[in-house]
This record gives sequence, structure tokens and C-alpha cells, in this order.
Amino acid sequence: MVQKRHSFHLVDPSPSPIITAGFLLGLTGGTAMYFHDYTGGLQLLLISLIGLIISMCIWFRDIVREATFQGMHTVQVQNGLRLGVLLFITSEVLFFFSFFWAFFHSSLVPTIEIGSVYPPLGILPLNAFEIPLLNTVILLSSGVSVTWAHHSIIAGQRTQAIQALIITILLGIFFTSLQYMEYVEAAFTIADSVYGSIFYMATGFHGLHVIVGTILLCVSLLRVINYHFTREHHFGFESAAWYWHFVDVVWLFLFVSIYWWGNS
Repeated sequence: MVQKRHSFHLVDPSPSPIITAGFLLGLTGGTAMYFHDYTGGLQLLLISLIGLIISMCIWFRDIVREATFQGMHTVQVQNGLRLGVLLFITSEVLFFFSFFWAFFHSSLVPTIEIGSVYPPLGILPLNAFEIPLLNTVILLSSGVSVTWAHHSIIAGQRTQAIQALIITILLGIFFTSLQYMEYVEAAFTIADSVYGSIFYMATGFHGLHVIVGTILLCVSLLRVINYHFTREHHFGFESAAWYWHFVDVVWLFLFVSIYWWGNS
């Protein structure tokens, strides 16, 4: 037996990273082919998407086994994972920063091509104090409930953690449903000048992040139900909670700038 003299986890060889990367390449290529009406683009997109979901599920299943059942995620490993999640969220902040840069560039100094006004002439913007305001209340409430779940896990109150997670997930689904209704009823599309492009890119990618966050919270709920988390060992949920709070903060900036100030 080789004695382990360090507290770090040396990952076993796994085919999951290269397989996932291959499906990601297929997903990107299939999407580009579909947008340009190439034959087989939609089929490649769907096959790659299904394969990506399956490969990621297998990969994450292996990580959960290493953390929960094999005890590989020591304090040092968890600290490394925390740093990785923080760097990932930082990259997401910069990702949305580009959308806000485009928005303020277009709104503060509107060009003559859009009539030198913002919103451009002919655009009927959404009322910020209808569905957007309701969605703001929903997301802020979900931030409270996910914090409740976090404190419940730390306090060892499993039942309350499950209840709080269920509430958070339902609020996330409600938010996504209202945003879909908003898109259906909007009087402009992504092709309507720079306003439509920025609006749908910024709010659409935020909506995608809400969907991803909801999935992460669903996985955390299943893990809480299956007794995977303890008071000291629950980083899987902690990372999902950080991600959800990031989504909340981004929405506040979207609401204040694009929905409210940008429409005034």
C-alpha cells in the first residue's frame, strides 16, 4: 500500500472531459450550421446536446461519489473548489459587463442611425413596473429562501432546508415562465435595431443563467433528500447558492438600467 502524505485529491483518469469537449464542439458547429440553414445542422445540434447532457451527468456523478462516498474532498480540496467557483463567477461578471457596456454606449450617445434618441424611434419598450418589477420581487424572494436553506443546512435542520429549496426552485420556474410571457407579448424583436439586440441578448442570457441555476438547485435538493450534505461538508449546495445570488445581483442591474432607466 502506498501511503498518502498529502491532503490533495489526485483525480483518476477519466474520459468525461474529452467526451464533453467533443459534444461541445458538435453543439457549437451544429448551432452555426442550423443558423445558416445547412443540411444536418439541426440533427447535429440535437445529438450533441443530448450527448452533452448525458456526459455531464456521468461526470458530475463521479465527482459526487468522490466527495460524498470516498471522502476525497478534504478541506484543501474544498478551498481549491471555492476558488475555482469564485473565478468562474468573476468571468461571468465580465461576460455581462460586455452587455452593459454595449447598452450604455448606445443609450448615452445614441447615433443618427437610430434617430439620435434612445429608445430608438418606432420601439415600444416594456413597462418596467409590470412583469419586470414582479420578476424582481420573485428573484429577491428566492435569494431570501436560498439563504434560509443555507442556514438550515449549517444548523442541521434538514426538513427546513428541503422546504426552502423547494420554494427557491418554484420561484425560479415562476420567473422563467413570466420572462417567456414577456418575450411573447413584446412589441419588438431581437432584429429591431440595437435596442432589440441588446435587450434580448442581456435578458436572454440572464434567463439562461436562471435556468442553469434552477437545475443546480434541483440537484442540491436531491442531494439534501439523500443525506449527501452535512453541516461542514456541503460545498455542492454552497456553489449553487453563490451562483444564484450572482444571478439575483445581475437582474437588479438589468432592471434598473435596461428596463427602467433605459425606457424613461
